[in-house]
Amino acid sequence: MSVKDYVEVSKPRIVVVLVITAVTSLLAGSRFDSTPADAWDVTAWQVGFLVLAGSLASMGASALNHYYDRDIDKVMERTSKRPIPAGRLAAKNVLAYGIILSILSVVIAWFTLNPVATGMIALGILFYVLVYTAWLKRSNASNIVIGGFAGSAASMAGWATATGSINLLGFLVGWLVFMWTPPHFWCLAIRAREEYASVRVPMLPVLIGNQKTAGYILANTAILLPYSISLYFFGLGLLYTIVAAISGSLMLAYHYKLTRNPTPEFAWKAYKVTAPYLVVIFVALAFDALFYYRF
Repeated sequence: MSVKDYVEVSKPRIVVVLVITAVTSLLAGSRFDSTPADAWDVTAWQVGFLVLAGSLASMGASALNHYYDRDIDKVMERTSKRPIPAGRLAAKNVLAYGIILSILSVVIAWFTLNPVATGMIALGILFYVLVYTAWLKRSNASNIVIGGFAGSAASMAGWATATGSINLLGFLVGWLVFMWTPPHFWCLAIRAREEYASVRVPMLPVLIGNQKTAGYILANTAILLPYSISLYFFGLGLLYTIVAAISGSLMLAYHYKLTRNPTPEFAWKAYKVTAPYLVVIFVALAFDALFYYRF
């Protein structure tokens, strides 16, 4: 047992992405609160406790994911060296760790943020642990599609921290995460298709093959691109729109190449290349609020 193992079950890369998503949504939402002229008018209290509560929520949910998937993790080569299947951490300890962090995140949010932000943080945990991990992942090909809402909840928590509510624009911004998750994760699923098949997890490539999955990835990205641009008409500015158009077009081009070469090797490359999209577009969202300009 070591601190390094607990860090691993906390999935720090996911924590970083979700915290960036939440904080940039907070900064963007500050333009659309009760004093819309004051972009980035947020307090250190809001930022600090959003980061703390959001990090604990993501860490706790990830640990519970490790606990629940311990049986299939030991079978798949990609996950067999994780702390529980490798025997470095006891499953009951990871379960306790995940529950404590999840509860602590909600309690901290309740006393430091606001009820709506707290509700979104709690909803994100429930979606990832119960809806995705415990229910859909092993039973339905729509697992990652519906489970993607867990990431949207981080964005909505940040927006609600700034505005005290989730208005239409805040919901649509959070929905970007929901729409990005399936095509991104299906690239990983193509790479790990045989492993998912070995443990009977019905990821899309297992059910319909790599070629058809690549088609679904391209179709989803073709929907994501105009959707992201359309947020200009709901109030976002020119800076965000330009970045969304460029980054979305690059992602679309790469996913088109995937349909021409739907191999595990190229899918893994597509997974890594398109991974920064979410961070790029949400950072653009935050700076769009600061340097707001519309035609």
